[in-house]
Amino acid sequence: MNTLIITFSIFSTIGAYLIGKWIHNRWQIPFLIPIVIATILLVSFILIFSIPYETYMLGGKWLHELLNPAVVALAYPLYKYRMLIKRKAKSIMIGTFIGAVVGILSGTGLALLVKMKADYIYSLAPKSVTTPVAMEVSETIGGISTLTAVLVIIAGMTGAIFTPYLFKFFKIKTPIARGIGIGTAAHGIGTARAFEFNSEMGTFSSLAMILSTIFVSVFTPIIMQLIL
Repeated sequence: MNTLIITFSIFSTIGAYLIGKWIHNRWQIPFLIPIVIATILLVSFILIFSIPYETYMLGGKWLHELLNPAVVALAYPLYKYRMLIKRKAKSIMIGTFIGAVVGILSGTGLALLVKMKADYIYSLAPKSVTTPVAMEVSETIGGISTLTAVLVIIAGMTGAIFTPYLFKFFKIKTPIARGIGIGTAAHGIGTARAFEFNSEMGTFSSLAMILSTIFVSVFTPIIMQLIL
C-alpha cells in the first residue's frame, strides 16, 4: 500500500509541475510560472480528496531529498563564473548585505506598523532566506517556525512572479544585478526562476542566496534586539 502511495505522490507532483510548465510555455505570464500552478493543483487535490499531508509526504519526501544534490550542482556555475565573481566581489557583498537587511526590516517594519504580536514579528523577520535556515533563525529569536516556513514560500513565489515587472520598472538590465536582487529576496524559488532567464543570472542569484542566508542568520537576532 505504501508503495502505491509513494508512487502516486511522486508522479502526481511531477505531473502537476509538467502541467504548470506547459501552461507557462503557452501563455508566458509571470503569474503562471510552473511552481505556482503546480502548488495550486497539488493543494487543491489534497484538500478536495482530504488527503493528509503526512500521507502525501510519504512520496513527497523522496523528491525533497533531491534538493540536496540540486544545491550541490549549483557549485558548477559558480566555478564557471569565478573570475567575474572575483571582479565583482565587493559590489556583490555590499548589495547582498543591504538586500538582506532591507528584507529583515521591510517585513518587521510593516508588522510593527500594524501592531502585530512579537512572536509574529519574529516569525516574519527571516522570511527571505531558504526554509531550513529561516525556521532555525525564527525559533532562535522566539518566532513560530511553521509560520516562518509559510512566509518563506510566499516570499519566494511573490519574488519569482513580480521580479520581471520590477526589473522592467526600475530598468535593471544586467544579469548580475538581476541575479543578486532575486537571490537575496526570493531564495531558492527565485534562483530557479533566475536560471530560466539565463545561467549568468541564475549563478549570481544562487551566490546571493548563500550570502544572504549568512547575513540574515547573523544579523536578524541583533536587529530584533535593537527594534523590539
